[in-house]
Amino acid sequence: MTRFCVRALRHALLGGACAATFFGVAPAQQVAPPAAARSGLTIRLMSVPATTPAGAVIYVAGTFNNWDPGAAGYRLTSQGKQYALTLPDSVRGPVAFKFTLGSWDRVEVTATGGGVANRTFTVPAAGSATYTGSVAGWQSGPAPERPHTATPSVLILDTAFQMPQLGRTRRVWLYLPPDYATSNRTYPVLYLHDGQNVFDAATSFAGEWGVDETLDSLHPAGDPGVIVVAVDNGGTHRMDEYQPWRSTDTRFGGGEGARYVDFIVQTLKPYVDAHYRTRPDRVNTGIGGSSLGGIISFYAALQYPDVFGRALVFSAPFFFEPQLFALARAYRRRASPTRFYFDTGLNEGTTELGLPYRAMAHSLQAMVDTLAAAGVDTAADVRALLPADGAHAEWFWRREFPAAYRWLFGGNAP
Repeated sequence: MTRFCVRALRHALLGGACAATFFGVAPAQQVAPPAAARSGLTIRLMSVPATTPAGAVIYVAGTFNNWDPGAAGYRLTSQGKQYALTLPDSVRGPVAFKFTLGSWDRVEVTATGGGVANRTFTVPAAGSATYTGSVAGWQSGPAPERPHTATPSVLILDTAFQMPQLGRTRRVWLYLPPDYATSNRTYPVLYLHDGQNVFDAATSFAGEWGVDETLDSLHPAGDPGVIVVAVDNGGTHRMDEYQPWRSTDTRFGGGEGARYVDFIVQTLKPYVDAHYRTRPDRVNTGIGGSSLGGIISFYAALQYPDVFGRALVFSAPFFFEPQLFALARAYRRRASPTRFYFDTGLNEGTTELGLPYRAMAHSLQAMVDTLAAAGVDTAADVRALLPADGAHAEWFWRREFPAAYRWLFGGNAP
């Protein structure tokens, strides 16, 4: 799988902490072995590197088993110098996968040790199909450490900020505009999730958003600036904290999102407003994130309209939390309306996440229609983009952030 999927689906989907699962961190239970299947996709490895240890067990990890690199039942059977596995008959449609030796530290790589893209295949709706491929090399250990890229504008507010609503602590990052120390100005504030991925490549799992570089570069051109507060995801708690409601599928957890948002509203925001020169009103307070981080951002904007007047929502799988549609239907436009910035790839998720064709794009359109039916002026207060090349990946969200920031906060200049 791509570096994003390896980490994001190990940590969190869709942008945090390490464990493989569809929209975030997998819970503790083992993925059940597939039942024996008479038809379906047969995956064949025609050759493996000469460096493959004798007696090594080769596994396949993909969208069909929550990207578990060593799931029981997804090990290939040795057939001389070749290997094969037939997936359950229920695995149909687009799939993405990679081969491993049982862990992501031993995932397949190129012959020179470089990363390889996810393998993809579309399994027909019925009957049998065969995928054939070869592995050029195996990663020999953890990926090398990456250099730190955060600019001097970034500092760590606290490595263990108390979250009384959840009984946990969390690292919190802070970006201050370049002129913060030399002026007496006040600034809007943008709260972002998955803080590991916002400023620093060394802490990210698939590259960073480059928020600090973007804002630093806009400052000389006259941008008034914004304070950014980025909260790390909770690793194994990410799926729980970024979903307001518990999933009907126990693998995906959820149900702590309301308390997580309460932490931001009742604990973190008051602290930031008390210690920094902020503009604490709703028009100058935004919240944003990608994937499930986008879900919890949208929820926060609807649940606390008196707190958040700006919402940045990248690549949100709205179908994953259908209760959000009822919350959106009950939303009422305010005299000072909330701005919603949605951005999802037109074909996002179809290949890299194994979703039905344009499922994420369709769910975004459905949410915009829901807001319109609730009375939101979607022409003035909503920006919804579906770029054809968009992907569920950090590089895409990094590219889209500057335009999103300017649209959300551009009207706040003194």
